[in-house]
Amino acid sequence: MLLYKSLIVISFLFLAVSLSHDQVEAYDVKAGPVRPMVKRDERRSLIETEYGRISAAKISTDGTRRPYYLQFITLEPNSLFLPALLHADMVFYVHTGRGRLSWADEDAIRTLDIRRGDVYRLQPGSVFYIESNLEQEREKLRIYAIFSNTENDSYFEPVIGAYTSISDLILGFDRKVLQSAFKVSEDVIEELFNATRPRPIVHALPKKKKSLWAWEARFLKAFVGDRDALELEAMNGKKKKAKTYNILDADPDFKNCNGWSSTVDRKDLRLLKNSNIGIFMVNLTKGSMMGPHWNPMATEIAIVLHGQGMVRVVCPSTGKQSDCKNMRFKVEEGDAFAVPRFHPMAQMSFNNDSFVFVGFSTSTRTNYPQFLAGKRSVLQELDKQILSVSFNVSNTTINQLLAQQEEYIILDCTSCAEEEESIMQEEIRREREEEEAREREKERKREEEARKRQEEEEARKREEEEARRREEEEEARKRQEEEEEEARRREEEEKREQEEEERRREEARRQEEERQRREQEEEEEREREERREAEEEEREAWEKQQEEEKDERKKQRERERGKKKKGNGMRDNKKRKEEDKEENS
Repeated sequence: MLLYKSLIVISFLFLAVSLSHDQVEAYDVKAGPVRPMVKRDERRSLIETEYGRISAAKISTDGTRRPYYLQFITLEPNSLFLPALLHADMVFYVHTGRGRLSWADEDAIRTLDIRRGDVYRLQPGSVFYIESNLEQEREKLRIYAIFSNTENDSYFEPVIGAYTSISDLILGFDRKVLQSAFKVSEDVIEELFNATRPRPIVHALPKKKKSLWAWEARFLKAFVGDRDALELEAMNGKKKKAKTYNILDADPDFKNCNGWSSTVDRKDLRLLKNSNIGIFMVNLTKGSMMGPHWNPMATEIAIVLHGQGMVRVVCPSTGKQSDCKNMRFKVEEGDAFAVPRFHPMAQMSFNNDSFVFVGFSTSTRTNYPQFLAGKRSVLQELDKQILSVSFNVSNTTINQLLAQQEEYIILDCTSCAEEEESIMQEEIRREREEEEAREREKERKREEEARKRQEEEEARKREEEEARRREEEEEARKRQEEEEEEARRREEEEKREQEEEERRREEARRQEEERQRREQEEEEEREREERREAEEEEREAWEKQQEEEKDERKKQRERERGKKKKGNGMRDNKKRKEEDKEENS
């Protein structure tokens, strides 16, 4: 039984598989320019299939607050918008067609048959899907929805989008985690991951398969479960029926020959309790006007359902004009526009057709618009004399201003829209002319700047050319100086080489002379040495001769002394000494 339950859940998962990873952006409701009016062709396409489409727009009353997020859901007959987890508070209006809304919350599985004019709300955390009926008229199911925070919740962030497909929630986990969580085989999980993901809007399932509702119960309660899935299966398709509120079936809050208006707040639809969003609808007949008024409690975000009209919005601020401006714009079927709280406004229909729009107000509390004209004008309650001082006119003028209009709220205003359109076109023409004048002035300034830039460029080029010329002259002068310096250097080098050569020659000559002188001196020295040696030899020879002669004389004298020894005595000795002395000298 447990495996059977798991297989049923997995089977429905295959039906619920929607956006792949690269399609997640389709659920992001951030789209288009942030302005108080968004044309139909300015919506951002999120989903486009043969079975339906979803577009989105963001609209803002000023540039300081977060924009409001709208989605326009269209299902072809017999189509299915696959299950998704809602991140934000969703209030919607059914514009055309029929279908069925199914969702699961913390209490039960619920279904709601929806048709044209129905108003309903889904709370954050709901898992929901939508089916369109196959009718003979084959009318498309069109739903206009706004997403916001609840009074007690500020979690909704545009970054993550208004809702997420169930398949993305499931397949974001790892295979092992899913296998353990659903208690199924690995093959089942692999088949789930390998399956081709269909688009978010597909052809509806065959309704003859009664077991489908059991699959629904098991699958949806897996996300909100407070009771066992088998208990829900035992209900065998008997789901809790929810009640809606049809604004077209209800009596209008106000109606006259010029049109009617209705509002839906928490008193009419209890589900709007704790929500920030209420709903209103206005139907203006040909050549009519919702009288000038302001909302003290809420901002209005409206979508045109039929026809076309003019909207005039007055800035109540006394600040700078750039911060807050009066506006008038023409809207057509499918366009969206917003009017901030406390901003006086008037909506006007053209003479050739009615003008119908539905809208969302940013408060579910009872909102009593303050009208400026007619029997219920807020000015009727003020002191006439104080009013005359405020307008700086007479009391008679004030009395005439307030006493003429017998109607109130929705007034006859033949050709008012045409006049407003003419003024708007004139303003557009004037703005276009001013823009063209600004563009011409910008072009003139651009041309002037271009001329100045050209002159500056030419001056710069001249300066660069002059600088280049000076640089070239300087380089030429430097090259000339370098050449002259090089010539002087070469001349000096040649001179040094000549001097060096002369010095080398002189040195060689000097060395040659020195060599010759040394050779001559050596020769002379050798000659002197030879002469000295010769003289020495002569002297030695002479000395030897003298010595020999001396020795000979000495021997002679000794012989003579020996002979005279006896006879001469002392005289001989003295005489011998003298002779020796003379001989020595």
